[in-house]
Amino acid sequence: MAPEIIANPSTVSTGDARELSRELFRRLAEAEPGSETYSYVRGTLIELNMSLVRFAARRFRSSHEPMEDILQTGMVGLIKAIDRFDPDRGVEFATFALPTVLGEMRRFFRDTTWAVHVPRSLQEARLAVAQATDELEQTLGRPPDNTELAAHTGLTEQGVADGIAVATARTAGSLDAHTPGDSEDEHPGPLDRRLGHEDPSFVTVDDIQSLKPLIATLPERERAVLALRFTGDLTQAEIGRRLGLSQMHVSRLLSHTLTDLRAALTG
Repeated sequence: MAPEIIANPSTVSTGDARELSRELFRRLAEAEPGSETYSYVRGTLIELNMSLVRFAARRFRSSHEPMEDILQTGMVGLIKAIDRFDPDRGVEFATFALPTVLGEMRRFFRDTTWAVHVPRSLQEARLAVAQATDELEQTLGRPPDNTELAAHTGLTEQGVADGIAVATARTAGSLDAHTPGDSEDEHPGPLDRRLGHEDPSFVTVDDIQSLKPLIATLPERERAVLALRFTGDLTQAEIGRRLGLSQMHVSRLLSHTLTDLRAALTG
């Protein structure tokens, strides 16, 4: 598969793209910078290896930044890697390019997406720790601890810890947020006080208005029992003494009346 007849490099399989890239890098080294051949070979290498950028971008799919912006930033890293790659060093291009692509993406987040001001030194520490984490995970087969990260980056263990912790500066919590365990009614924030909310008393008013005509149709004794129980707040025994009824009779009247009212409301 000669480079001159690659109709659509983006459709080439990963294995073929790797083999073609080796040949194209040899041709790029031989071509005169700025020539038509140089531009064609360089452009074909970019298209052949765009899948590497998409692979790297998956690490940031949970971020709030548009994926298109992340991919464009990764393409900058890919182009830099192509321009810097030396095929005579015996390293696969993907192995060489991935840290560069990821570095550009992390630099994009570092420089453009901080929610609060963070000193440059801490931003650099975070970037160094993130890059070292990726490299050590590949060699160790597990996430590195702070001691290993410190040895790899040249930072102190406290510097590593600061670099990890500063990542939380990318997002800022709302000052209107409630303290964990606090009730929203007891400690409303400024935003809560500005926004409307449903008042549970409206439901009570609606129920009362719906009950009024239903209660009006009840026999006088049942209305008297309800009034003494729920308005006068009397016990069943006190109601019985006042109306000359037994407590058991009052209990049956209340139960029967409440059941009928509930059925009328829900029916």
